[in-house]
Amino acid sequence: MNYLIAGTGGVGGSIAAFLALAGKDVACIARGEHLAAIRTHGLRLHSDLKGEHTLHIPACTAEEYTGKADVIFVCVKGYSVDSITDLIRRAAKPDTVVIPILNVYGTGPRIQSLVPGVTVLDGCIYIVGFVSGKGEITQMGRIFRLVYGAHRGTQVSRERLEAVKHDLEESGIKADLSDDIDRDTFVKWSFISAMAVTGAYYDVPMGEVQKPGQVRDTFIGLSRESAELGRKLGIDIPDNLVEYNLMVMDKLDPHSTASMQKDLARGHESEVQGLLFDLIDAAEAHGVDIPTYRLVAQKFTHHS
Repeated sequence: MNYLIAGTGGVGGSIAAFLALAGKDVACIARGEHLAAIRTHGLRLHSDLKGEHTLHIPACTAEEYTGKADVIFVCVKGYSVDSITDLIRRAAKPDTVVIPILNVYGTGPRIQSLVPGVTVLDGCIYIVGFVSGKGEITQMGRIFRLVYGAHRGTQVSRERLEAVKHDLEESGIKADLSDDIDRDTFVKWSFISAMAVTGAYYDVPMGEVQKPGQVRDTFIGLSRESAELGRKLGIDIPDNLVEYNLMVMDKLDPHSTASMQKDLARGHESEVQGLLFDLIDAAEAHGVDIPTYRLVAQKFTHHS
């Protein structure tokens, strides 16, 4: 199968690099100086799991891409989803599957509504990956886990789903085929929201969240409140979601920070809407008390 990675940032670049290292057929969508560097020098990977590599992967802008893909991984930020719907329409064949890997909840159904003739799944990822320079991706730590699956009512061949899993695992990516992707993407949203918001609120790396104290207590409070929202939404939230979030947190590289935190620090556009304010709006709409979220949101109101 051939793979198209829409968005070659920390997540998309890591997926592309790992697939390419395993000899898979992969192309990347990027833009600007990052794209120019990939075209000129190759995609440079600094990886705790794979080491140092320079990979010459075909790369172009969304507008320049003229091929067809068997699998499209959507790895753009939530605020850029609308910009790649035309690419999906052009790149999709009748049996193409689209797998969004975003930090915000509800992305699969959102993209499906924009490209109704294409099979859109949903997914989430656990990784510390970021753009560390023009044409350079850094993957930190030992966690690289991708979860994906079809929503109820979405028809997709089991063989295609298993083939993707096989290719990912051959590439060194832990792949889980979800039996309840609505639950799994919400659980990821709960974690990444608590992680990114806590890190950005205190302006600290994850090592500070791993220590007992006020910073960790904030992460716990945010996790507890989002879990309550999930239950109100009728999602099959695990009883131990707070403990699960803490377990994932404690496995992260202590020097790592969330991409939202990096973007806010640089004054760039960030996912603060999808990771903070969208969750608050959903909680308020469903009568869920969220004192920790309300407290931390005060720092970011000018970003909403």
